[in-house]
Amino acid sequence: MSDSGEETARSAEGSVPAGSGRPAGPAERWFERGLQLSRGLVLIPVVVLVISALAAFAYGAALFVWALAEVVPHPFPVGHKIGLFLLDIDLFLVGATLLISAIGFYELFISKVDAGRQGAGMPPWLVMRDLNDLKARVISMLVLVAAVSFVDVVVGFSGGHDILYLGGGVALVIAALTAFLRFGAGREAGGRTRSGSGDNPPDVS
Repeated sequence: MSDSGEETARSAEGSVPAGSGRPAGPAERWFERGLQLSRGLVLIPVVVLVISALAAFAYGAALFVWALAEVVPHPFPVGHKIGLFLLDIDLFLVGATLLISAIGFYELFISKVDAGRQGAGMPPWLVMRDLNDLKARVISMLVLVAAVSFVDVVVGFSGGHDILYLGGGVALVIAALTAFLRFGAGREAGGRTRSGSGDNPPDVS
C-alpha cells in the first residue's frame, strides 16, 4: 500500500468510533455528553441516603438514652427491656446499610472515594467495583437486620404458635437472599471471568 493509502486508512480509522459503521454526528456526541453528565444526578440519592443514615444513627442514640432512663430505675424483671437494646442494634444496622448504599452509588456512578493520602481511602471491604459488590454488601446487612428484628420479636413474644410462622417466613427470606447472593452474583462473576479470558488468551509462548 502506498503512503497516501496508509494515511487515508489511518484518518478513516480515527474518524469512525470503534464498533460503529459510521462517524458519530454532532447530535450523538452532545447526547452522549449529556448522558455522561447525567451521572451527577446520582448525587441526589447519595445525599438523601447519607442524611437518612445520620437520622438513623441519631434515632438509635436517642433510643439508647431513653432506654437507659427506663431500665436503670427498674432493671428487673428483664423481660421486654432487652428488646429496647435489640431495637437499638436494628437502627444502627439500618443506618449502616443506608451509608453503605450511599458509598456504593457514589463509587459506581461518580468516582472512587479516595482522599489521595496514604491510609485515607476506603477499607477493602467497602470498595465497590461493580453492582454485584453493592448487592453483596446491602443483602448481607439486610440479613442481619432481619435476624435481629426476629430476635426482638421473640424477646417480647407472649406465647402461641404464631412465632413459628414468623420464624419460618424470616428463615425463607434469609435463605432466598443468601442463595441469590451465593449463586446469582457468583454466576455473573464467572461469566465476566470467562469473557475476559476469551478476550485475552494466555500467553503460551
